[in-house]
Amino acid sequence: MKKKLLSALLATAMVASLLVGCGSKEAAPAAEATETEEVAEETEEVAEEATEEVAEETTEEATASEYAVAMITDSGDITDQSFNQATYEACVAFCEANGIDFNYYKPTDDSDEARIASTEQAIAEGYNVIVMPGYLFATTVAECAPTYEDVKFIVLDDSSAEGMANVYEATYQEELPGYMAGYAAVKLGYKHLGFLGGMSVPAVIRYGYGYVQGANAAAEELGITDQVTVEYVYGGQFFGDADITAVMDTWYNEKGVEVVFGCGGGVYTSAAEIAQNCGGKIIGVDVDQAATIDGLYGEGITVTSAMKGLAATVNTLLTETVLNDNFAAYGGKVENLGIISDNVEENYVGLAPSTQWSDGFTEDDYKALVADMNAGKITVDNNTEAMPAVSITVNDFGSIK
Repeated sequence: MKKKLLSALLATAMVASLLVGCGSKEAAPAAEATETEEVAEETEEVAEEATEEVAEETTEEATASEYAVAMITDSGDITDQSFNQATYEACVAFCEANGIDFNYYKPTDDSDEARIASTEQAIAEGYNVIVMPGYLFATTVAECAPTYEDVKFIVLDDSSAEGMANVYEATYQEELPGYMAGYAAVKLGYKHLGFLGGMSVPAVIRYGYGYVQGANAAAEELGITDQVTVEYVYGGQFFGDADITAVMDTWYNEKGVEVVFGCGGGVYTSAAEIAQNCGGKIIGVDVDQAATIDGLYGEGITVTSAMKGLAATVNTLLTETVLNDNFAAYGGKVENLGIISDNVEENYVGLAPSTQWSDGFTEDDYKALVADMNAGKITVDNNTEAMPAVSITVNDFGSIK
């Protein structure tokens, strides 16, 4: 910015010197006079443009300096390899790139009281843009948003605060990436699938029911509905333990399950612990988990991941809020984000770039699938009340806990 300001001043000085020079000598020939006038006009334009750019940057910097960003974790932490971590990393990337003060707060325990306390601590310490990942923040938002009207709340995966002017909420159409994951698994040659959800909350249910619908669609296309089975269960929590691992042992080693969609925080660890020893596979969730799961349990164990565009959402809202001072255009809204384009990179849901493409399901096949979904040729039921009616076999075991 200082360089542009200096350029503007130098340009102005050049114009002044030209005018003084013209006035101190005898009249120049017409051609020379015209050329001098054109140079002066061009120099003035450059000076004006540089000055305008300086003013714009100064305004943007002033706007950005008014904001400080904080993130509150829900029941997990910033190393959960899922929702919290993805949101945290997106916040860090944005704030570091734009010189914005950032901090995160981890509640002392998994309770509304602890989440409210962390939120109020962040606000007391001067943070006025609060990012909250997860439906567990519903009570916190209801308590804090009316009290702190000057604070902007960006809430991911919740829709309870619609109409509050200082709250923006985004939900995701989880049934869509769930469908893609199930469809891809069958097209890639897997016939005995598993779904291990965390808790049976709406987002997890939509992932699971979408997964079943996608597997069924691929099986129908291949004419193998009588050969495809999905084992289906919720762990009752968002982390793995001995009880859940025991069920996964039965699935992989006794039932012959080939791949399990581990859907919800760290619950996938119970499936991966067994899969690594029997040649089984895992499907990740929310973010591209291939690097994490493969790193812990063996190269190539992760077939794909059903993803939400958490980073894209965070980046868009922080840009509009912090840099453009345009939160008013988003406050009070709940947006249900999904597929908006044939271009897979522009959507808020999809499969991970690390997907193990093969002749049965190529990257071009995936792009064609997304295009059909965007065009409405393929629709996915988002009902969470009952298991979808399908032609393949689904064994629903309810919840382990």
